[in-house]
Amino acid sequence: MGAAVELDAGGRAVRLSNPDKVYFPAKGYTKRDVAEYFLAVGPGITRALNHRPTTLQRFVDGVEGDFFYQKRAPKNLPEWIPTARIAFPSGRPADELCPTELAAVIWAANLGTLTFHPWPVRAGDTDHPDELRIDLDPQPGTDYADAVTAAHELRSVLEDHGVRGWPKTSGGRGMHVFVPIEPAWTFTEVRRAAIAAGRELERRMPERVTTAWWKEERGERIFVDFNQTARDRTIASAYSVRPFPHAPVSAPLRWEEIDDAEPRDFDIRTLPVRYAEVGDVHADMDQEAFRLDGLLELADRDETERGLGDMPYPPEYPKMPGEPKRVQPSRARHDDDGDSA
Repeated sequence: MGAAVELDAGGRAVRLSNPDKVYFPAKGYTKRDVAEYFLAVGPGITRALNHRPTTLQRFVDGVEGDFFYQKRAPKNLPEWIPTARIAFPSGRPADELCPTELAAVIWAANLGTLTFHPWPVRAGDTDHPDELRIDLDPQPGTDYADAVTAAHELRSVLEDHGVRGWPKTSGGRGMHVFVPIEPAWTFTEVRRAAIAAGRELERRMPERVTTAWWKEERGERIFVDFNQTARDRTIASAYSVRPFPHAPVSAPLRWEEIDDAEPRDFDIRTLPVRYAEVGDVHADMDQEAFRLDGLLELADRDETERGLGDMPYPPEYPKMPGEPKRVQPSRARHDDDGDSA
């Protein structure tokens, strides 16, 4: 698979073992191709991960092999890569890798990392998110074009409530919209704001958008995955490589680009060309920090005027105060019928 090489990553030499190991058989792309992609978009991926505890999605045998999520920092972590202490929903703590320079990205790529999953917090305060992240997830029968339609209306919802979002492709069929916020709210409060935004979007586009947690209720609509804002739930970072045969990436976009964009057009070969031309189109995100007052006021109105409270958490989470029953509607109806028999 070739002798190890050293790559210059921002002035630091990083060893890349087995550089010729094929990661994407359909395209013939190797570990070195992946590392060189990350070097080409270095300032962008570094901004997206900077000082964020990060879970590594590792594919040590390429995209056709098994993968796993590395949540705890590897034991062989170099001393120059810092970590950050996070707490899982169970309360158990862990130290996660916390990239602060491009060399950390290349070091992780050498371990087979394709997708980086940063927490929406910084190392200095891991209990208060500084990003609100909204995942527009196409359900069967919908596609990227439907996600774009929803994203445009979501942009209006956000701006109507005092915040601005930055869009990117998911690397698949969906879209992500990230909002930089002041780190003044807990995970629970930020999730509540995401639910409020999703419900308002659903009211404006009831035939196209849903916040239904249970798949049996979603239909052919775009699902606003509000639980991606729950503690320890993460979204692939901008510039992450996604594990599909053609080596797509999660591409930051300007709002005026999303209609004409095709997610398949952004991969480890094409995005470096775009990056060389336009740079990191989300570079200005760090210059903003919005408040969530407007969305949280909307959440209050949903509760008091519409009787809409919390939504179910993922099944592995401890039961949360005010959370409804985690029983899918069809099963609940069946149970009710059995009780009344």
